[in-house]
Amino acid sequence: MSKDNSQSSLEDDQLVGESNIMAAEGSRTDESARVCPACRSAAGLRWGHKDDFEILSCLNCKTLYTSQLPGVDNCEDYDTYYHEDNLTAPDFISLRLDEILAEFAAYRQNGRLLDVGFGAGTLLEAARRAGWQSFGVEVSERAVKHVRGMGFEVFAGTLQEAAYPENYFDVVTASEVLEHVRDPPAVLREIARILRPGGLLWLTTPHGRGASAKMLGVKWSTVSPPEHLQLFSRAGSRALLAGVGLRQVRVATEGVNPFELLNGLRGSGAQASPEAHSERGSERVETGYRLNEALMASPSRRLLRKTLNRILNLSRLGDSLKIWAEK
Repeated sequence: MSKDNSQSSLEDDQLVGESNIMAAEGSRTDESARVCPACRSAAGLRWGHKDDFEILSCLNCKTLYTSQLPGVDNCEDYDTYYHEDNLTAPDFISLRLDEILAEFAAYRQNGRLLDVGFGAGTLLEAARRAGWQSFGVEVSERAVKHVRGMGFEVFAGTLQEAAYPENYFDVVTASEVLEHVRDPPAVLREIARILRPGGLLWLTTPHGRGASAKMLGVKWSTVSPPEHLQLFSRAGSRALLAGVGLRQVRVATEGVNPFELLNGLRGSGAQASPEAHSERGSERVETGYRLNEALMASPSRRLLRKTLNRILNLSRLGDSLKIWAEK
């Protein structure tokens, strides 16, 4: 599921309770107010406004989230989400995924791995290379057709609709998924149900308290409702996982895109059109690919990448949350 005329109110945040969170106009949103999708707090700070959505910062855990869910006429269309250009990935991605899959070896018992929101299927390919029996679930019909053509038996629909057996998987992965879904706790409860005892959940999701969120505010292209409905904090992600019974939670904050930071700080961004925001999201992905490809090109550069990520993790300013949790 991974993909990527705003006015920031960062300077004059207001405390908002459940009873007086402002609704967006018309049928663009579900009129019912949300609580924090991470810790369930009913109070948030008014953090910004973008694409007709009010964005709040949870007073308790600092997770960012839209004050309402999108209405039926304003939901992201995942049936047409993927196309020829984003159903392939650069070669260096395979190298990085092979490294990640090697970390899962300690959890192999029955040999079954599930990728939730598999997109182009690159992680499924890496799992197959590592000898896993690979399963996948995805809501995009185009992605499902593409991955079935690669020889995988995958489910078209939501994770809950797939109805996998209880305690079935050694490992479940969900890369860049939780920021999209309407009910993150429900998705994680289902993952906890189908993981075997001692099994691993590995997930990534944008960090709502990283360098880009703090420096760019709503100008950060990852702040993109209705595509992204929440951007979790470290504390929020821990609360979310603990709430569904997962344990041994480890959270790292890694990665930052200096190109987007510099461009965002130079430009106004406040009056940018939706098309411009979309272009910036595409530029973020493209420049991120180029940067990571350069940092994966040699052992010395991979060491530099590891060092930079260690600094971002220690400072808690990385733009991505990398999370490991056990059942």
